Amino acid sequence: MVVEGRSGAGKSTLADLLGAALAAPVLRMDDLYPGWDGLSAGSRRLEEEVLPRFRRGAPVRLRRWSWARGRWCPPAAAPLVVPPAPLLVVEGVGAGTRGATRPGDVLLWLQAPEAVRRRRALDRDGDAYAPHWERWAAQEERHLAAHDPRGRADVVVRTG
Repeated sequence: MVVEGRSGAGKSTLADLLGAALAAPVLRMDDLYPGWDGLSAGSRRLEEEVLPRFRRGAPVRLRRWSWARGRWCPPAAAPLVVPPAPLLVVEGVGAGTRGATRPGDVLLWLQAPEAVRRRRALDRDGDAYAPHWERWAAQEERHLAAHDPRGRADVVVRTG
């Protein structure tokens, strides 16, 4: 199951609820992006490294990005671990890339007005995100143009 939408749309909140209700692990794209310019690279990592292993029933163990340090965490420090499970909830911008989703996957698009999204994102991440809002939004625009997750969504949820 994929929970996709622009920053601040409410993806993490919905993904947590779905994960709990479905007893499914939740994978956050924030752990896959290599920094503020890494949306596309994070999506490729999901498509090429994470989902093939998960779909084979193998555990996924990867290095996680440290937003505080601006680099990958050491291999032994707080690795990203996704256990084998019947279902995985993937949330984040870029989770709905064309190559990552397959027929039968459920793609949810979360929609909220920009002012609402921006307020939520800055309330959540504060000054750490503020200087990157425009730069991240430009990456979101490129992702949306290339992969059209909203147009391919099974369900559109308005959250604002």
